[in-house]
Amino acid sequence: MNQQKLSAERLLVYIVLLAGGILMTLPLFWAIFTSFKTAAEAMQTPPSLFPNEWLIDNYKKLFVELNFGTYLRNTLVLVAFSFLGLFINMMAGYGFAKFKFKNKEKIFYLVLATMMIPGQATMIPNYLILNKMGLTNTMAGIILPGLAGAFTIFLFRQFMETIPDDLIEASRIDGAGNIRIFMQIVAPICKPIIAVQAILGFIHAWNSFLWPLIVANSEDLYTLGVGLSLLKGQNVSDFALQMTGSSLMIVPVIILFLFCQKYIVEGFTTSGLK
Repeated sequence: MNQQKLSAERLLVYIVLLAGGILMTLPLFWAIFTSFKTAAEAMQTPPSLFPNEWLIDNYKKLFVELNFGTYLRNTLVLVAFSFLGLFINMMAGYGFAKFKFKNKEKIFYLVLATMMIPGQATMIPNYLILNKMGLTNTMAGIILPGLAGAFTIFLFRQFMETIPDDLIEASRIDGAGNIRIFMQIVAPICKPIIAVQAILGFIHAWNSFLWPLIVANSEDLYTLGVGLSLLKGQNVSDFALQMTGSSLMIVPVIILFLFCQKYIVEGFTTSGLK
C-alpha cells in the first residue's frame, strides 16, 4: 500500500514538473516558430504556434539586408578572446595558489575586493582610460576590460589549492619547468573548472550588450546583442523579424547548455559552489 502511495506521489510530481517545463519553454518555442512566419502571420488573431508555411526569408533578411553578418563576426571574435582571458585568469590563479612572493595574500585580497565593485561603477573609468589610449571605437577597446576577472581568478586559485604540492615538486625534481608543469600537469587536473568557466565565458561574451554599446560608435563594431536592440527599434511592427533575431541569440546558448550541462554541474560541484 505504501509503495502504491509512493508511486502515485512520484507520478504526480512528474506530471507537475512536466507541466511546468512545458509552460516555461512554450514562449521559447513560440519565438522560434514565429521566426519562420511572415510579418502578417505573426500578427494574426488568434495566434498560431506553428507557421502555415516554413519560410527562411527572415533569416535571409537579417544577413543580406541588415548587418547581422558583421554583428555575428564581432561576437565570435569576442567569444574567441574570452577563451584567451580564461587562460590568463587560469595562470593568475596558478600563481596565487602555488607560488610564493612578497605580499601575495595582500594582493590576492585586493583582487577579491574588486568583486565588491559593481561593473557599472567601473565603466566610466574604463572608458576614460581607453579614450586616453585611443582605443575607444575599436575592437581592442571592447575586448581588453573583460580579459581578466576576479571571480574567475578566485575559482582557479581555490581549485588549484587542492592540487598536492608534492606532485609539483616531484615534477620539478624530474626536470620539468614551470610552463610544462602548468600545461601538462595542472591544466589536465583543472579540466572540470576550465569547462564550466569556458561555457560561462562563452555565454557572457555571446550576450554582451552594454559595454560594446558604450565603447563602439561605429555599427561595424556592434555585437549581436546591440544589433538585436537596433532591430527592435527599427522594425517595431515586424514581430517575425524580431523573433528571428531573438532566436539567433538564444538557440546557440541552449544547444551549448544541452551538450555541456554535465560539465557545468561537475564544475560547480568540484569548485564547491552551491
